Amino acid sequence: MIESVLLKRLSPRTRKEDGKLDLLKFATPGLKLGTLALIAALFAPVPQAQATDCGDSAQAGVDWQDCRKRNLMLDGSDLSDSKLSGTDFSSTDLRHTKLMNSNLSKSALARAMLDESHAPDANFEKALGYRTSFVNADLSNANFLKSEMQRANFTGANLTNANFEKSELGRVNFSDADLNGTDFRYSNLARADFRTAKFETPIDFTGTYLYQTRFEGVDLSKAIGIQQWQIDLACGNDSTKLPSGITAPASWPCAADEAL
Repeated sequence: MIESVLLKRLSPRTRKEDGKLDLLKFATPGLKLGTLALIAALFAPVPQAQATDCGDSAQAGVDWQDCRKRNLMLDGSDLSDSKLSGTDFSSTDLRHTKLMNSNLSKSALARAMLDESHAPDANFEKALGYRTSFVNADLSNANFLKSEMQRANFTGANLTNANFEKSELGRVNFSDADLNGTDFRYSNLARADFRTAKFETPIDFTGTYLYQTRFEGVDLSKAIGIQQWQIDLACGNDSTKLPSGITAPASWPCAADEAL
């Protein structure tokens, strides 16, 4: 609208041949510099946001949001600080990969391999995994909120201060994992294996479902949020240490077939 009014007021020589304004020619005495600057800003081209390019090579800061990256060999890649939300990494080899500070929320990780990956502070919120392998991975401060990681393998992983709140963790293996400060509130840990897991600081099991969860030989004395009904569902033995006020059920130790 402003442009059409100005075109009418200006002489023909102040217009471009295509009828567009040539702002460099109509700085007339009646047009203040401030007004001219405003008009220039209004009609300046707006830069377009860079779109996701699924063809970009693996590199730090890459934007692969919602891309299909299945069955690839990305062993040792640097994907730190990357946008990987919704990316399909099913059956992809991500071993030894750098993923620190990367966003993998809602990503698909079924049967993906992230062994010995370096992913502190990575975001796995609502990620979907099945038999995903995180053996010896650094996942300190990682966010797995509302993720689904059934049968995942976290053996030997660094999970200090990781957040698994409201996650599906059925039959997950936490053997030898460092779980200091890990949050399991309201998660499903049915048949998960915590034998030989390491935690010397409190772990929060508030509202957690512990059906047939393996705690044989585990020191739970510093765990918080555990109630008697949860322990009654779990598996332990004479070497299992329980929080004050919680007693071992008569069903311990679980039969071998029950703990499978």
